[in-house]
Amino acid sequence: MIVVGIETSTPQTSVAIGTEREMLGSVSVAGKARQESVTPALAQLCRWTGIELSQVGGIAVGIGPGLFTGLRVGIETAKTLAQVLTVPIVGITSLDALAFSVRHTRKLIVAVTDGRRGEVFSAIYRALPGGVVRESEYSVGTPDHLTAELETLPEEMLAVGDGAILYRDQLEELGSRVELASTIRAHPEAASLVELAVPRFLREEHDRLHDVVPMYLRRSDAEIAWDNRERSAGA
Repeated sequence: MIVVGIETSTPQTSVAIGTEREMLGSVSVAGKARQESVTPALAQLCRWTGIELSQVGGIAVGIGPGLFTGLRVGIETAKTLAQVLTVPIVGITSLDALAFSVRHTRKLIVAVTDGRRGEVFSAIYRALPGGVVRESEYSVGTPDHLTAELETLPEEMLAVGDGAILYRDQLEELGSRVELASTIRAHPEAASLVELAVPRFLREEHDRLHDVVPMYLRRSDAEIAWDNRERSAGA
């Protein structure tokens, strides 16, 4: 089964194509043009791998939490592809994909992405044979709040993601119990989405199209700005 993965929740967009046997290829794009790069990147990847879209049997997409605009673009692209190709779709949280990328550790995994506004999105995982299992709720909060939560845990931890890199000083206050993963793993990868999605497709545990929506752990900047204007106007 051939699966396309699309991940757009962070400043690095990635697209991947793989099967239950192997990863055929992936492309990553960073920078201001990344939101418009999903379709061109997929077309380029199809050329490189020799895969026709008509051969694709499923679409996996990262649903966040993450950057609002990027998430909307990625999810709408994925849903459009699923409709046009008449194939099933699976939405996977981007923190799950991030944790999966470091699943070979024996330490507790802390997936942390930059939430902007001085906050981070995070979740805690434990590695299992072949994958990870989440042991906390998905959360948004300040780095200090996350550090205080981690301080209560007795185990050694591996922190992964651009949020861990950005706020490494706070995490390093926990001492040797916390290790920072390589910057190569700073962003969730579409390849991880493919690997996580394939077993679900094979078990026919895909999502209904209208249920694949962005995971928003807080309101957008635009919504907050609108409320502030409304309050100012009513003052």
